Amino acid sequence: MKTRRQMRIQGIINEKPVKTQHDLVLALRDEGFNVTQATVSRDIKELGLVKVPAEDGGYQYRESSRFNRSEINRQLVRNLETSVVGLDYSGSMLVVHTLPATAQTVAEAIDALNWVDVIGTLAGERTVFVVVKPPEKAPEVMDRIKDFSGDDR
Repeated sequence: MKTRRQMRIQGIINEKPVKTQHDLVLALRDEGFNVTQATVSRDIKELGLVKVPAEDGGYQYRESSRFNRSEINRQLVRNLETSVVGLDYSGSMLVVHTLPATAQTVAEAIDALNWVDVIGTLAGERTVFVVVKPPEKAPEVMDRIKDFSGDDR
């Protein structure tokens, strides 16, 4: 539960500005996590989150490094980073092209990121289908995958 909660915290702070621990507690509760501010405070410390200037003033939480995750998730993200060779989307469906035999690890990495607007992945040998809801979030999700993979297409 702790790992899942911490992964969700990372997803939340990447999806929207979170300025206070209280905001994070409320966001987690909205997603079904029964947490206290003390728990969130410990998670913030363990994840190494820092406060950085927000675009609209004040400060917001961010990861202190791009891949501050458990070792397993670091490996998954590393696979995402090194295996994606192309991206495209149509409607609510993203198509992620990968190196041969790496689509399943890329799909697992996307699943592990636990983004609220990704409702599922399906992997073949060299292709991953990512279903996004609502469909208008597809370009944003594609950009997030590009950020992780370094793909410029």
